[in-house]
Formats: sequence, C-alpha cells, structure tokens
Amino acid sequence: MESLRIAASHRPPLLLPSPHQLRRRHIAAVPLSLPHTSLSLSSHHHHHHRLAPTPLRRRIPPLLASQTPNPEADSPAPAGAKLAPLLVSLAVGLAVRFLAPRPPEVSPQAWQLLSIFLSTIAGLVLGPLPVGAWAFLGLTAAVATHTLPFAAAFSAFTNEVIWLIVISFFFARGFVKTGLGDRIATYFVKWLGGSTLGLSYGLTISEAFISPAMPSTTARAGGVFLPIIKSLSLSAGSKPNHPSSRKLGSYLVMSQFQAAGNSSALFLTAAAQNLLCLKLAEELGIIVANPWIAWFKAASLPAIASLLATPYLLYKIFPPETKDTPDAPALAAEKLERMGPVTKNEWVMIGTMLLAVSLWVFGDAIGVSSVVAAMLGLSILLLLDVLDWDDCLNEKSAWDTLAWFAVLVGMAGQLTNLGIVSWMSSCVAKLLESFSLSWPAAFCVLEASYFLIHYLFASQTGHVGALYSAFLAMHVAAGVPRVLSALALAFNTNLFGALTHYSSGQAAVYFGAGYLELPDVFRMGFVTALINILIWGVVGTFWWKLLGLY
Repeated sequence: MESLRIAASHRPPLLLPSPHQLRRRHIAAVPLSLPHTSLSLSSHHHHHHRLAPTPLRRRIPPLLASQTPNPEADSPAPAGAKLAPLLVSLAVGLAVRFLAPRPPEVSPQAWQLLSIFLSTIAGLVLGPLPVGAWAFLGLTAAVATHTLPFAAAFSAFTNEVIWLIVISFFFARGFVKTGLGDRIATYFVKWLGGSTLGLSYGLTISEAFISPAMPSTTARAGGVFLPIIKSLSLSAGSKPNHPSSRKLGSYLVMSQFQAAGNSSALFLTAAAQNLLCLKLAEELGIIVANPWIAWFKAASLPAIASLLATPYLLYKIFPPETKDTPDAPALAAEKLERMGPVTKNEWVMIGTMLLAVSLWVFGDAIGVSSVVAAMLGLSILLLLDVLDWDDCLNEKSAWDTLAWFAVLVGMAGQLTNLGIVSWMSSCVAKLLESFSLSWPAAFCVLEASYFLIHYLFASQTGHVGALYSAFLAMHVAAGVPRVLSALALAFNTNLFGALTHYSSGQAAVYFGAGYLELPDVFRMGFVTALINILIWGVVGTFWWKLLGLY
C-alpha cells in the first residue's frame, strides 16, 4: 500500500575481485549452503533448531564480491527535493492557477484549491520528495494561501476509514510476527505442491484465504509469500538474477504477483484501498448497504474465476522449466514439524481476527462500526502481548499512510464541497452526450481510462485519492447505476496493481526479489490485465445483472 518506486533498470553490477586481490586477502571460497529442509528463508517463530549439514549436491556455488569500497555507493544521497520533478510539479499548479481560464461557475477559492491539488498529484507521480513529505507541502500551501482554514485542512485526520487502514497495518504485522501467515501458506504447499502448477494454486488459494484478515497486500507479499517462494525456488536450483531463475522462481513470483489483485478484490477488508473507495463514494452520497456482504457478493464470482484462471494461463504463456516439484510437500511437512504445534500467540491471532472479521461482516446489525471492530482487535493483541506498542510505533508505513492519505482525502472532500467535482462531471457528461454514448458504452470508456491512467501512478491508494471521486462522479453523470459505479471502480483499483514494477507496494516487493526481468513484467502485466478485464467483463456483466446492480 505504501507508494514504492524502485530503479529497476539500473541494478548495480557485481564487482568481482582481481586474482591479485584474492591472493592478498587469502580468500577461501566457502560455499553458501541452503538447508535441505528450509521452506522459508526467515522464520517468524522464536523456536531455533540445529540444522544437519547440507548434502554437497544441494550447495550453491559461491559468489565472490570485491571488498573494495564503491565510491558511488558510499557517497551520501543528495538531500532535499529533486529539482526537475519539483519544478514540473509546481508548474502544473501555477499554470492552472494563473494561465488556465477559470470557468464562471467555479469560485476563485475552488479554482485555487484545484491548482494546489493538481500540483500535489503531479508530485506524487514525479516524486520530488517522499510521498508523505510532498503531501504535507501541499497541505501547507492550502493553509498558507488561506485557500482552506486550518480545521478544514486537517479534518480528514479524524476520518474513520483512514484509521481503519492504519490499524490494518498492525494486524498484518501480527500475522508476520506470530508466523501464522507462514503456517497457513505452508499447509497449502503441503496439500497442493506436488507439481509446479499445483504449487502456484496452493500459494494463490492460501493468499485468498488469509486476505480478509490481513488487509495489506504489501505485507502479504513481503512477509509471507515471497520468503516461501524464494526458498522453494532456491531448493530447486532456481536463483535470482541468474539464468536459472526461469526454472521455477520466475513463474511462481509472476503467478503470485498477477493473482494478488484478485485476492485483494474478493473481500472488502483484503486491501486498504477498498475501504477508502467506499468512504469516498459515501462522500458523494452513494451508500452501499451492508458493505462487507455487498462487496463479497458482487466480487465473488468474477474474482474466483480470475483466481482459478491466472496460474493456469501463466503456466501456458510464461511457463516454468521445472514442471514437477515432488519434494515440495515433504519440505512443507518437515517445516511444519519444525514449527511445532500452534503457539499461544497464533491462537490469539486467530481468535482476534475471527472476531474482527465477524464484526466487519455483522457489525452494522449490532451497531459496531468497522473501525471500532479494528480497535477492539488491536487492543486484544496489545493486552495479550501478541503485539507491543513498539511494534506499532515501528510500523512507519502506517503512520506515513495516515499523513498522506489524510491530505489527499481531505483535499478531495473539499473539492467536492466547493463544487469542482460536480463541475468536472457535468463537463464529461456533456462530452459523452455529444458522442451519443449509452451508459454501458460510457461505463466501458471511463473504466478503461481509469485503468490505463495507472501507468502514471506508483500507488493504488494514491490513484484512489487523486481520481476515484472524479471518475465516480463522471460515471453517475453519464447515467451509470450508482452502486455499480462505486463497486466497479473499486474492483478496478485492485486489478491494475500488477501492471508494472512500480504500480503497487506488492509490485515493488515481487520485482525486487530478482526473479523477473523488466520486459516480462510489462508484457505479462498487460496480457494478464486483458485476461482479467475479459473475465470480469463477461462474468461480471451476467453476475451483476443477476444481483440487481443494474
């Protein structure tokens, strides 16, 4: 969820020492051995076990790197804002404010806020500063120019949905810290991992299984699934940044990466941006009754169809060299044996998340809001020492998200209040009417535009904060049914998370593992996106009609 950019195409070269350097240091090439029974590169439990010596045939050849300091690597990174992105971002806002003609139906205050908002969005795309810092500068500009009063500028910091997103980061940390997510995924590897395709299905299904109680796609990727995939790949001789990566690792990483968007779309609480979408829809007067159930019913059939199709289709168009993994179930069984029985903290985590999900599902009927349910769950984890307060304080991404989400949501809300969103939607509606488009055609055009614009964004949540409200208003102005508009845009937000290596937090995690080449990410991202659109378009059309959404 956290906006992550990575310089993918400029990986540092491996510096190899000269023979003279090796003689001077008397370096002995000691092989790095991978434990035969290792299924996860890092254990999340506090149990430690002595590992037997690794058989010679499983040892990985050593990589010898020079110890000579790299002047470029040791030099400090430049401080402050990046000049070119800074100037472009400021120029966008200044051009709107002073050069673009203000429509007579838009007030000067609204036009000035729009210029600040667009400058903020440009900075989120170009990255002159970290996301949170740039958002704070945008908020400061709104207050310093008297565009917004202080109370209005900071009003979104008390938004319930934003705090629910923050607490979801802490839940995800609990899954990783206790090792519960690792245990659940390992069980699925044991049950389905006899072949490479079965192994991919096991990982995909396990993510869908834990996603409603672990509402961070980035945490699921980095804390649970990538360590398991890397360990399985290494044990099969498939190494990152190496020709052997195509044996197993590339396929498993690509399959998990591309399927994750459907897992996130399946449940309301499977991704933080889902909650944000419905909150923004509510601000536009679109209320989804019983949101957890309504979301699951609408997403269930197309999401499950895509989840089942993705591993198989990638197996055909991005095939692994290794087709069978007969050792994987045995390795998983050995790992589960080393883990031992379910620990007390894991049982507490299970009980807490069952309580939280139950309240998310049925809380409206008994008067318990989603954020209160999350607060109760976090309180239980703190009281029973599953998490401590330092865990929460060290979850920097949660606090960073609180800062920049609140800024974007606050600005978007004020733009709605000042009439900018309604003005934009009416302009788009008139344009669509001039082409004589029916609402289904307008729906397809707007959804496709919302999807493709994500090539400019490095965050799903940033995309939501910037464009969701405007596109939702355009849908409504074009005559698209209101609830269908809100849900379809929200589902769309999950599906474009695998377009590129920078399109989401989990994208950065999976690409950073070293098993995927950049051209493959763009090519498979686009192809899989077309497949997902086809499945969601065909299955969703009939399913949503049956549910009465249109």
